[in-house]
Amino acid sequence: MKKLDYYVLDVFTDQKYKGNQLSVVYTDDELELSQYHAISREFGYSETSFVNYSTTENALKVRSFTPAEFEVVGAGHNLLGAVCLALIKGWDIFKHQDGPPSVIIKDTRIPLQVTEHGGLPYVAMKQQPARIITELPAGEVAKAIGLDLEDLELNNWKINVVETEVAHLMVPVKDLDALQRAVPDKALLKQLSANYQFEGFYLFTTNGQDGGYIAESRFFNPGIGIDEDPATGTAAGPLAGYLEKLGHIKQGQDYRILQGTAVKHPSSIHIKVEDDGIWVSGSSVIVMEGIIYL
Repeated sequence: MKKLDYYVLDVFTDQKYKGNQLSVVYTDDELELSQYHAISREFGYSETSFVNYSTTENALKVRSFTPAEFEVVGAGHNLLGAVCLALIKGWDIFKHQDGPPSVIIKDTRIPLQVTEHGGLPYVAMKQQPARIITELPAGEVAKAIGLDLEDLELNNWKINVVETEVAHLMVPVKDLDALQRAVPDKALLKQLSANYQFEGFYLFTTNGQDGGYIAESRFFNPGIGIDEDPATGTAAGPLAGYLEKLGHIKQGQDYRILQGTAVKHPSSIHIKVEDDGIWVSGSSVIVMEGIIYL
């Protein structure tokens, strides 16, 4: 009987039982696709990451799956948690790399910046520059998220699909009350995302913030099995690019997004826009570890 080590981390936080829960499984080599799917369903978190070190590519390799058998790519909590785990455990994943550190998710190499804060690794992941793809009708979006049209009035900002590695819908909401009142209709969300070719819905507001946050957000992506995500790095990057294009934030400055309060897993996502890309940053803590039997 084959055994695999697993770990559960809280990601985009430096405190246990906050942030976004992520299971990470260490494998010596690739598994069967059915095994990735079965293990991800067994954990039941929004995503499970599988990691191994490639001596051919001199990098930690990551593959991530949702319980709905969807493979996730991009620099999100699934990648951040995997890298933080390796650093916490002392795995020397950068020892044979020349130049800046990097990891590979599926087939894409992601540049990193690694520092330390309070005894924990602090990892920044670089996404591509943001690209605004299209605008959605406010009426269709309001119906799908259970809000009124007036709830989507924030600085006359448009509802745009924005992409770095992954395309998500940026949905401006007028205030914190409206943000918390949103009740998504899963069927309508799936229909809209299919019709307009994007993945998730990133609702956010810049009104009523304190604690140094530039925005508070909520994320829904039932199309890949995520009802509500406590932290979504692949959507925080597009939001950073969207806000920078609107002139609401500046290049080269560090900002924070608060996410997950509606599901009682508050997460702090750091963002910074630069000319050649967007840095999405945070830390992670281990809360469980054990053995999986295949």
